[in-house]
Order: sequence, then C-alpha cells, then structure tokens
Amino acid sequence: MRQLAGLDDETLGAVLDTLHSVAAKLLDKDTRLELDAKDEFPRAQIEEMMSPEVGLHLIFLAADVGGLGGGARDVFRTSEEMARIDLGVATAFLAIALGVDPIEVGGTDEQRQRWLGRIAEEGQIVAYGVTEPAAGSNVSSLKTVAEPIMGPDGKPEAYKINGTKQFITNGGVAQVYSILARTPGGPSFFVVDRDTPGLSSGPHEEKLGIRASNTTQVILEDVVVPADQLLGLEEGKGLEQANEVFGYTRLMVAAFGLGAGEEAFARAVQYSKEREQFGELLCKKQGYTHKLLVPHAVRLEAGRAYCESIADRIDGGEKNLQVEGAVAKLFVTEEGQAAAADAVQAHGGYGYTREYEVEKIYRDVRITTIYEGTSEIQQSIIGMFRWRSVVRSKGGFYRDMASQLRDLGDAGETVGAPLAALAADALAELVLTCHRKRLPRQQYVMFELARLMAEVETAVEFCRKAAGLVDSGDAQEALLVPAARLHAGATALTLATAAQELLLGSGLYDGEELASFRETVHFDELLAGSAGRMADMDLIVPAIIGDVE
Repeated sequence: MRQLAGLDDETLGAVLDTLHSVAAKLLDKDTRLELDAKDEFPRAQIEEMMSPEVGLHLIFLAADVGGLGGGARDVFRTSEEMARIDLGVATAFLAIALGVDPIEVGGTDEQRQRWLGRIAEEGQIVAYGVTEPAAGSNVSSLKTVAEPIMGPDGKPEAYKINGTKQFITNGGVAQVYSILARTPGGPSFFVVDRDTPGLSSGPHEEKLGIRASNTTQVILEDVVVPADQLLGLEEGKGLEQANEVFGYTRLMVAAFGLGAGEEAFARAVQYSKEREQFGELLCKKQGYTHKLLVPHAVRLEAGRAYCESIADRIDGGEKNLQVEGAVAKLFVTEEGQAAAADAVQAHGGYGYTREYEVEKIYRDVRITTIYEGTSEIQQSIIGMFRWRSVVRSKGGFYRDMASQLRDLGDAGETVGAPLAALAADALAELVLTCHRKRLPRQQYVMFELARLMAEVETAVEFCRKAAGLVDSGDAQEALLVPAARLHAGATALTLATAAQELLLGSGLYDGEELASFRETVHFDELLAGSAGRMADMDLIVPAIIGDVE
C-alpha cells in the first residue's frame, strides 16, 4: 500500500481516464494540427478542461483549497500524458501549476484560501512571471522593482511594481499572475490580478513549436497592489520560494520530455510494423530497430525510473531535491528530443510531413531543453553541487550508491548493477582526480562531469527498479531487465572514455598519473561493459514491437 502524499492509484487512474476522454473529444488530430498551423491558444479547450464538470486543474491544488491534493507522482503522470497528446496544450495547462506554486509554498493561510480557492472554484488561468529580457534563467539578477508605498503607520500599505517579464507562458491570457520583483528586503513574489491598472502583455511570440501555448511579455507600469498581495507578507523570500519548488517543477518539465519522446517513439514503432522495405517490414531490420528504436527504449525507461524515484521522494516529504530535479530535466528532455529526432528519421520522407505529426513533436519537444532552465543551466547546477558533495564526502556520495547496488545480490547481477556500481565508483574517483588539479574551475569540465553524473544516477535508479522485476512475472520484465543491463553497460563505457578524454585533454596529467587512474577505476572492466550488448538489443526488439500481423 502506498503511504506517500497524493492520490491513490484508483483516483489517479480516473483522472488520467478523464484526461484521455476529454482529449479525444477536444484535441483530435485535425484540431491539434489546426492549432499548430494557426499559432492559436486553445482557450475553449483549456476552459473546458478547467470547468466544474471536468476540473483537471484540481489535481495540482491542495485539498484544503478545493483541489484533489495530487502529489508529485500524480502531477508527473498527468504532465507526461498531456505531453503525449499535445505538448503545446500541456505547456499552457501545466503553466497554471507553475503559477500557483509560489502561492502554495509562500502564501499565508489566508492568501492560499483567497487565491488558490478562487482558482480551484473558477478555473482561472495563471501565469508565472519570473524570466526577464536580460536575466534569463538567472532569477537573482531581476530588474523588476516593487517600491513600497508607506501608510500612516510607517509600514507598506501597497507596492508599485515596474518592470518587464519575458517569455511568459499564458502571459497574454492569464487572469492571475505570480510576479517576482525586487523589494527593499530582496526578491519577493506578488499575486497580481489581470485587470490591475498598468499591467499589460506584449504581442504573442511566434515560436518554432508549442504553438498552441500563449507566450508573451508581461509589462508592469506603475502597477499598484495592496501589501496583502505580497506572498508571505514578508519581503525577501522570493528566491527561497522559487528554489523550494525547482526540484518539483523541473521534474514536471522532465515529464514533458518523457511524454513527447514516448509518443514519438511509439509512432516510430507503429510505423515499423506497417511499412515494408525491399519486401520486409522495417521492424524486421536491425538497421531500423537497433539504431532508431532500441537506444530510445532504453534511455526513455532509464529516465522514467529516475523520475519515479524522485517523485516518490518528494511525496515522502523529502526536501531540497533541486539537484535531482536538474538531473531529471537534463537527462530526460535531452533524450526526449533525441527520440523525436530519430522518429522523424524512422518515418523517412513521411516524417518530414505534417500528416504524421512526428515533425510537430520534434518541434515541440525542443523547448523542453530550454524553458525552466536550459540544459546548460542544469549542468551548472548538477556539476557545482554534486562536485561539492563528492569532495566533502571524499567520494562517499557516489561510492555509497555503488555499495547499495552491490547489495542487490543476484537480481542486481541480472540487471547489470555491478557495472553501474563500477561506474559510480569510477565517477567518484574522477571527480576527486579533477578536483586535485582544480579542473572543475573550467566550465567545460564541469559540464562534462554533470553529464556523467546524470548518466550514473539514472543507471543506479534503473538497476534498482529492474532488480525488483526479476522473476516477478511482471509484463515489464522482458523490456526493463535487458534495458537496465544495456544502460549500465553504456554508462560504464561512457564513463571510461569521457574520463580518459578529460584527463588527457587537460594536459595536466603525466603517463604515470593516467595509468594510476585507469588502474584505480578498473578501466578495462568499464570498457568490458559492452559485452553481450548485441544479445540484449535482440531481446528488447520483441518486447517493444509486440505482435506483428
């Protein structure tokens, strides 16, 4: 029995069933293509999804303000399924969840009831106003200013806000805005109504993808709001409130990458079962299956395993998972983009046409590596904080992961856990080796370490998940067990080759030092991670293709 925050399995299933039912009625293929072609916000569809009869927005609102009280797992699954339907619509809808997060974590009880209760009851569209033209992902450098207007008692009775927000999802259609502005006490969030004088939106941005979402500037010119619209009624808490939800919100963007990647992958699989080439179905050809399908089956499932683990930790009450959110977003959105790119390739010329929709998915999913912090921002976060953790623990951070994998026993052996453990140990040694000569001060090195950290951490969680399926009879076992072995082996090989390139490329290590490093990390064993790779790829093909008529 699940003892975590959120919905029970039956209620979550009912929510997802409702989502699919509504999507079938409101977002059929012709509608999706029309919204994309016209660059049009689906107001009617969003309003029906938030209507009292449907109430899909209630999943991300707490029960005490009239919501369903969904947890991280629930919103993750909803985000994933919405992204499979249409990532533009998903972005528009889940931006509402992003907009209410500062109110949920930073608002007083009265503020939560006032604003979240209204959003729950009236189905109002919300926007999250943080990003600025010159600041991008660096929220600490914001220029929007909230100047206090003092009352007779010498305390602020209102604030006058001036500034411009950039690339705001729902910016031109929202009824409520969460605005981050600089006050004398530091960055602070304010809740601002659409009809407040001085608030306006710029023209809709014409975008490569997610064209069904509305993206505009939000302009604040002498916007005066009462002091009770300062979230928490205390200045200077804005960055703290934003950071508190980054682990959660970046996990949800990872869900977008996962859902879009899965949909593109599923379409490539289906196409392979219908299209013949030289008298044989594409699903019978290794050049198709082993190049364009199997690698994505492996990495999408590795990303899912990692995201599920983080969602459960959030629902279990664990705090400060910002780095884990960054790992999820980096790994899964990059993979979702790669899966969509290969789905276009897998369809040949048809993949380049609007009719098959994979080109749309490819355009849509591209944004997931950019919004809510670019992949490079995630690498900066992962590299900096994980480097500190490894150095402070003298390598224990990753060596503890390796030890836990070795404790999985025979099931762990079956899913490749020893290789993933070897990679985790080697990563610890690599970080310490780089640290001794201050290599992480070079941004390129830090980015590469972050990439390797994401590979290792996803391999660890994938092995744990797959080990629980060994000899279980679960329908997923045929796919996840060989896929976990493949990901563990690929991670070991990637770690070995990337480490060699970093140390050699730096020019700071002599032959003796390099030889000592290779011996310490069991370099040859890492390289041997490719053993049996072809056989495992062969096993995965029938698991993803299924029956062929």
